Amino acid sequence: MRDGRRSATFVLALRVQDTGRRLEHVGALYEHMFVLVEPSILHADLDAFYASVEQRDDPSLRGRPVIVGAGVVLAASYEAKAYGVRTAMSVAQARHLCPPAIVVPPRLSAYTAASRDVFDVFRRTTPLVEGLSIDEAFLDVSGLRQLVGPAADIAADLRRQVREHVGLPITVGVATTKFLAKVASGVAKPDGLLVVPAGGELAFLHPLPVERLWGVGPVTAAKLRERGIRTVGDVARAGEPALVAMLGRALGRRVYALAFARDPRPVQVGRRRRSIGAQRALRRQQATSATVGATIVALADRVTRRMRAAGRVGRTVVLRLRFGDFTRATRSLTLPHPTARTDTILAAARRLLADARPLTERRGLTLIGLAVTNLADIRSIPAVQLPLPLEEPHAAGHLARTTPAAGTAHRGELPGLGHVDSALDAAVDGVRSRFGTSAITRAVLLGRDTGITVPLLPD
Repeated sequence: MRDGRRSATFVLALRVQDTGRRLEHVGALYEHMFVLVEPSILHADLDAFYASVEQRDDPSLRGRPVIVGAGVVLAASYEAKAYGVRTAMSVAQARHLCPPAIVVPPRLSAYTAASRDVFDVFRRTTPLVEGLSIDEAFLDVSGLRQLVGPAADIAADLRRQVREHVGLPITVGVATTKFLAKVASGVAKPDGLLVVPAGGELAFLHPLPVERLWGVGPVTAAKLRERGIRTVGDVARAGEPALVAMLGRALGRRVYALAFARDPRPVQVGRRRRSIGAQRALRRQQATSATVGATIVALADRVTRRMRAAGRVGRTVVLRLRFGDFTRATRSLTLPHPTARTDTILAAARRLLADARPLTERRGLTLIGLAVTNLADIRSIPAVQLPLPLEEPHAAGHLARTTPAAGTAHRGELPGLGHVDSALDAAVDGVRSRFGTSAITRAVLLGRDTGITVPLLPD
């Protein structure tokens, strides 16, 4: 199926919903109806993106093990991965595993330019493009089949164009759902094309390990393995009630549905982010209290500045940590009201980091990520009542907020932002907009390289 020449039509089960009363006349009514649907969703994923750009731009690196990073591996070519090199390990460890490796510093501007060129190819193929990150996207080509041909041929042509016009390898999975298309591209890597065959969606999916299901990470996979559930087929056979008992209602129901390839989500064009975040990789020797504290400040500053530029506020602050043993942890805190205030988000991030300190001290940090979710447009929320003169002003970083009251915004105050902090944030944003990002910064960040990276998606 990797040559992309065969198109597939398979039977997709669509559940008939009961719209008014319970239908129990067995034999006359059916729970499912079947509709013929051709695969038309593509998941396109650039292979070892950063390393591939370096190999493209420097022919002497082609076919050789390449590591992109300084103290921490940000990306590795497939030649380096063959030695066991993985993202987020220290460069020293990577060099030990792969002595012939060539280590190059990251060039984010080059990766951004390459990503834009690839997305131009996507949009020339179809207007229905949903970007996921700097190096992957979903494409819906259902409207092109009669004009151009089957989705497999469209995917093959897309791969050819990316190779010819951008000079990068790309893998594409084709299926009827976003979930299956992404799984197919993962199986087809590197530099491949895989179409889920007609009528064979479950035959393709069920032999795969449970980690292929969205939402199943190492911890969840370990829980399932303890109960003898190792493959997607095992998940399907376990049944929804058993999975809910093991994993909780939300996750149990979701993985059970995915085990039968059920994913009704359409490709969303021009969608705005559900979260805005940034992250930074750390060397082990960098993970001192001072460096981690400064990194949190830089992340909060970057994230909230992007939120304000996009006219968005959020309620939930999420801290993501990756440790020296390659395990991960996530902590979150939901605020009383939506905000884009730097100090409020920073205070929440510091609280989350303090709660996670036993883990960070025991395992060592290699990456810190900060994101704000539960986003809303700033114009859609009510203004915030200012403290009365007799009230105690809240200390910087305190998470408590005053009661929302419509129509109480003072002049110069943005909806959803406190008056003083709003003015300060607006002033800093104005200086940076006019004179550049580095024109003004927090004292704790002076002389520090923040090394922050963010995905390339519109905020």
